[in-house]
This record gives sequence, structure tokens and C-alpha cells, in this order.
Amino acid sequence: MSRINTNVQSLVAQRVLGANNFALGTSLDRLSTGLRINRGKDDPAGLIASENLRKDIRATNAAISNAERADQVTNIAEGGLQEVSGLLTELQGLLTQSANSAGLSAEEKEANQLQIDSILQSVDRIANNTSFQGVKLLNGTFDYQVSNVSGAVSDFQINASKFSGANLDVEIVVTQSAQQGQLFLSVGATALDFGGGGGSFTIEVSGAKGNRELSFASGTTLTTIANTINSFTDVTGVTASVAASGSFANGFSLVAEDFGSKDFVSVEVKSDAGINGAATQFGVYNFDAADASSVDTASGVAFNSVAAANGIRDDGQNIGATVNGIVATADGKTLKINTDFLNVEATLTTGDSQTLATLNAFTITGGGADFQLGGNVDVGGKVSLGITNIAARELGSSDLGFLNDLASGKSFNVVDGDIDAAQKIVNQAIGQVSSTRGRLGAFQSNVIGASIRSLGVAVENTSAAESLIRDTDFAEETAKLTRSQILSQASTQILALANQTPQNALALLG
Repeated sequence: MSRINTNVQSLVAQRVLGANNFALGTSLDRLSTGLRINRGKDDPAGLIASENLRKDIRATNAAISNAERADQVTNIAEGGLQEVSGLLTELQGLLTQSANSAGLSAEEKEANQLQIDSILQSVDRIANNTSFQGVKLLNGTFDYQVSNVSGAVSDFQINASKFSGANLDVEIVVTQSAQQGQLFLSVGATALDFGGGGGSFTIEVSGAKGNRELSFASGTTLTTIANTINSFTDVTGVTASVAASGSFANGFSLVAEDFGSKDFVSVEVKSDAGINGAATQFGVYNFDAADASSVDTASGVAFNSVAAANGIRDDGQNIGATVNGIVATADGKTLKINTDFLNVEATLTTGDSQTLATLNAFTITGGGADFQLGGNVDVGGKVSLGITNIAARELGSSDLGFLNDLASGKSFNVVDGDIDAAQKIVNQAIGQVSSTRGRLGAFQSNVIGASIRSLGVAVENTSAAESLIRDTDFAEETAKLTRSQILSQASTQILALANQTPQNALALLG
């Protein structure tokens, strides 16, 4: 059949040529850009998936940059704390030197006090000048803001806290009372009475700091015994007081200086001097486990017993508590928790640490240093860190005093102040600065370092997934290009032949 008006072969050739040219153009487009998906029509589902992955990659790279910036901020803060730590160590040496009163002149003590004043000023200067891009790091800028602090809380420190609401209430439930180790020695009178016998009443008193053996003659009053034991408190860690409890009207108590399981009181009766039998209710007693002010009448051990000779000991007890539902670790009256969302330490007053109750300790209303170390901007991707004020007026505690109390004219100066108490304050300050440095170091090593490494792996894997979806496979695409080139050339030649076919009809016209 020969038709002129409609060249079907030419139409077919044009359609195939168009398809081949389109495939050729697609291959050229992909090879020139390196992307398999250049527009939505190339692969709608793949485009959506790859854009989501690109979003994740960009956010994760930003989180890595944030982590590196956080490391720089922490390095600067650590540098300031390191210098303060060195100053406090020097201050410790000056206190020890100044305590050598018999070997120092008044002028030398005053010179030491001048150095101490200079150290305190330097600590304040470092606290005010350590900064990152003008933001102070050690003057309390990154400390947490609190309100509604309960009178039951004598001291507290918030190391980290993150929450999604406007504030966070910190609730403490005391489940076990804090206790001191304590014993009661009942002697039946206001003074020792050996019933006409001779010798001495000899006991060895021991505590967390050490022990001391003491001997008392007949007729020694309980007040004298207590004062003698108290004169060695710095050596033993045990205090004594004349006490009466119920029917035990005449005796004295031995109490560990501090609360907690690390502190104890122990007494060994080396010689009872025949004190037993002169009256009833003589011996060593424990206090009631449920009432620290009452003697357990069933716990008595006679002074002349083997048990008393081997030593009667009573250990202290740490407070037991939960903080916002988390079981706290404790040391004496101090409790703390450390979770991803809350790291807090609090010390309760003596009365409240011994009362089983629920306490609304305080409310955290803001503050802290927040670092975004995750791709998603939410509470899970945020890490918070509290850096307390390290000024001299803040280092120390309400129980012991604060570092600025060592300045000239203050209670604990080295010229005419209490150097023993001053050293306790400095020890506390050194511990606080060291603890802060340790927290910053752990934050750098375990949080920032781990975050950078894990985020880097996440970027690699996400980029690989995005590349698999969106990037061009050059081996496959070059093969398609070659095929499309050949087919396009062939289609062009066939179209030329198809266009010449109608001319054959002229031969029929003769």
C-alpha cells in the first residue's frame, strides 16, 4: 500500500526518535549534574526521602559545630578554674605556715595575711574576667536560678538541669534519717564512784579521726570527763556531753562529730575499777534506732564484760531519700542524684535530715549553660551544664564559713583569727573547685567527645543513604547514554528513510 497524505512510518519514527532523544537528554542531564534526581518528576518519592536526609545531614553538621564550640567554651572555663585551684593550694600552704605561731613574728603573720588578701582578690578577678565572646563563665552567669528554697535545705548545688516547661520543682522524700554514731555510758551518779575500790576507770575512745586512751580516778565528775574527751575531739572525731535519758539520769554520751556511715564512735573499757555493782544500770548502751535522743534500755553491756573490753561500736547512718522519684546517693546529711535531666546535690538541716517527710526543696526557674548537641531542637538533643560562681564569697559553706572570711579583719584571718576553721574552709573550697573541674572534664570527655564522634558517624551513614537515593551511578548512566546515542542516531536515519517512502508513489504515475 502506498499513501501520501499520512506517512505512518514517519510518525512511528518521529515518536521513537523523540523518546530516544528524551532518554539521551535525561542521561546527559544526570551525568552533567552527578544527580539521578534533579527535579520532582525524576523520582517523586526519592526526592522526598533525599530532602529529608539532606535536612538531617545539615542539622547534624550544625550539632557537630555546636559541640566543638562547647568544647572551646569549656576549655576557657577550665583554664580559669585551674588557676584558682593553684591559688587555693598556695593559700593552704600559707595557713599551715601561719599556724606555726611560735616560729613566726607578728610581722611575718601580717605579711602572710597580705598574700592571702591578694589571693582572694585574684580569685574574684578570675571569676569576673574569664569569658567567652564577652559572656562571663565563672561569675555565676551559668549558675541556675532558683526560687522557693525550703528552710530544710542548708546548702545545695545544681550541676545540670534541663526541662521543657517554665520551671522544675525539686521534691525530696526523706525515707531514712541521717544519724551520728553515738553511745551512752551510764555511771549511776554525777561523779565516778568505785565503791571504796582503787585504780582508775580507763577507756579508749575511738572515732573516724583516731583514738585516745583516757583514765579517770574515783570522784571525777561527769562534766570533767566530758571536757577531757572533748579536748581530744580533733584527734578522735568524737564529742562528749553529760546526758540524761529517762531512768538513765547519770551518764555521758559519746557522739561522732559528723553524720553518715563513714563516721562512728567506739569505746573499749580497759579497766572498770570495780565500778560495776555499785549501783544498777551501769554500762555501755546504744541509743534507740527510732529515737536518737532515747537510750535503748535493752542494749546495755556491763563495763566489766568481755564485750566492753573488746569494744562497743556504733556507726552513723546516711540519709535515705528520693529526689523527683530518683533514689539518691547519700553521704551524711547530703544527698545527690545524677541523671540526664537533673544533677543536683543538697544538704538538709539536722532536724529535717532526721525526719521522714516530703520536702518541696526548691524550684529551678532557669539559668545554666545549654548546648544543642543533637540535630533535633528539643529537650532530648539539649545538654545543660551549671557552672557556679567561684568568687571568694561563694566558696565554702554556710556551716563552715566562706573563703572571703579569711580576709584581713574577718573571723578567720591568720593574724588573730581561727586558723583551724580557716583551713576547713579552704579544704571545702578546694573540693568545690576540683569537683567543678572534674565535671567540666567529664563533660568534655564523655559528652562532647562522644557526641562529636557519634554525630560524625551519623553524618557519614546519612550521607551514604542520601547518595544512594539521589546521586548518579555513572557506570549505569554512561551505558544508558551510549544506548540512547545509538538509538537516537538509528531513529534519525530511519525517520529519513520513512520520509522518503511516499516518493515511491510517483513511480505509479508513470
